Amino acid sequence: MTLRIERLKERIRLCGELRFGDLVQVQAEIERCESPVVFDLEELDLIDLEGVRFLNACEAKGMSILHCSPYIREWMLQERGRPNEHPEPL
Repeated sequence: MTLRIERLKERIRLCGELRFGDLVQVQAEIERCESPVVFDLEELDLIDLEGVRFLNACEAKGMSILHCSPYIREWMLQERGRPNEHPEPL
């Protein structure tokens, strides 16, 4: 499965799998949105470490995350306490 991105004004819905290779495309969608950006992760099934770090950096910049699965949220919390190689959105 791949990543599907749906955008409606300031809301970005991510569906499927979020991987490092998708982050440039997600960043492009962020730049097209009106502020503040809201991520809807209700249909996000899988994520990799770089995706978790990216979402943490987005939250740190004031972006909201809705409907995040418990495993992704827990992983995000664990990663916040560790130094990041890619702390900023691309």
